[in-house]
Amino acid sequence: MNNTESRYVQPGRATAVFNRVIGGLTRAGVSVWGSRILRVRGRKTGEWRTTPVNLLTHDGVRYLVAPRGQTHWVRNLRVQGTGELVVGKRVEPFRATEIADADKAAVLRAYLRRWKFEVGVFFDGVGPDASDEELLRVAPGHPVFRVGPTE
Repeated sequence: MNNTESRYVQPGRATAVFNRVIGGLTRAGVSVWGSRILRVRGRKTGEWRTTPVNLLTHDGVRYLVAPRGQTHWVRNLRVQGTGELVVGKRVEPFRATEIADADKAAVLRAYLRRWKFEVGVFFDGVGPDASDEELLRVAPGHPVFRVGPTE
């Protein structure tokens, strides 16, 4: 694993405050630009863990992107393979499939096009107008999961 693949950006004070505000609104039933509360069981405890996320729909497929890298929710989702997306009282169980780095360019571009104002700082200057090569260079540091129905 190289530095990009093990990348994790600790949330700063501004991110923590922003997440609390967005999380509170989403828990109250107000999705802000596609926000959801991600619920996934902890890989060690099995207890539910929650965090606000941006659910991206791109070309009819839904994705979760981890702008800060190898977060706890990423590691938990890799182990569990399933989780729940919540807005207010609506709970949607889902199955997650991690996509390969080579397949991330279009998804990362769409994610940055929609939320660069919020997450651009985590992409080291790479934005939605970057070349595929630039996006693929940073792809290992940003896990992406396809969100699908549970079976």
